[in-house]
Amino acid sequence: MATIRHPKDFWSGLIFVAIGLFAIVYGSKYTLGAAARMGPGYFPRILGILLIVLGGILALRALRLDGPPLPRWKWRPTVVVLGSVVLFGAIVQPVGVALSTVILIVGASAASPEFRPREALIAGVLLAALAVGVFVIGLKLQLPIWPAFVS
Repeated sequence: MATIRHPKDFWSGLIFVAIGLFAIVYGSKYTLGAAARMGPGYFPRILGILLIVLGGILALRALRLDGPPLPRWKWRPTVVVLGSVVLFGAIVQPVGVALSTVILIVGASAASPEFRPREALIAGVLLAALAVGVFVIGLKLQLPIWPAFVS
């Protein structure tokens, strides 16, 4: 039996394969169509196949190349980032896309030991402008830009 010499690549390859399998199974509920006239199941299946191939290559490569061991799992960054995303989903309607995006970016950035509030705020404002431009103006999603009391 082959030994895992690069655990990071091996486990990330298996995660890619699992996500690819999920996409294929989930996408099989929709019609495939053809390359010239794609159905709703076409993209998930193609993406799933690509993820399986990429994950398989990555996992097999991990059996030949040496790499560092897996670091100890850090719960704090995981909880902070996931909590920021859940908070964003909970407040996007009442607070608006602009402010909730800034809160998401600043909150998720706080998970890093290299957190700099000023840089996170600047990134949050720029990404909020991008989110408003793409989702509210470009795609015309029915999301408020600002809280109701502002507009």
